[in-house]
Amino acid sequence: MASVQEESCTIKIRVQPRASADQVVGFEEGTLRLRVTAPPTGGKANAGVTALITKSLGVAKSKVQIVRGHSSRDKVVSVAALDEAEVRRRLGANTGG
Repeated sequence: MASVQEESCTIKIRVQPRASADQVVGFEEGTLRLRVTAPPTGGKANAGVTALITKSLGVAKSKVQIVRGHSSRDKVVSVAALDEAEVRRRLGANTGG
């Protein structure tokens, strides 16, 4: 039985924890900048990043995974079911000032 290969992509992210609001700032030099209200302790900021990305992209939580940078502001996130162009399009529509 043949399986269908699901599209996926990885994106570089720079996170600002303890921000005043959860916000997708936008892409800057190939890196997506995010602000999350959660503190960078106990995985709370990582959970905030995952929640913000899933909400902004409109995908299930199971489709988003932090691949690298669990204890860093710079992270690499894998998004299943979408290609990079679609991720950029959806996140670009959700950026705030």
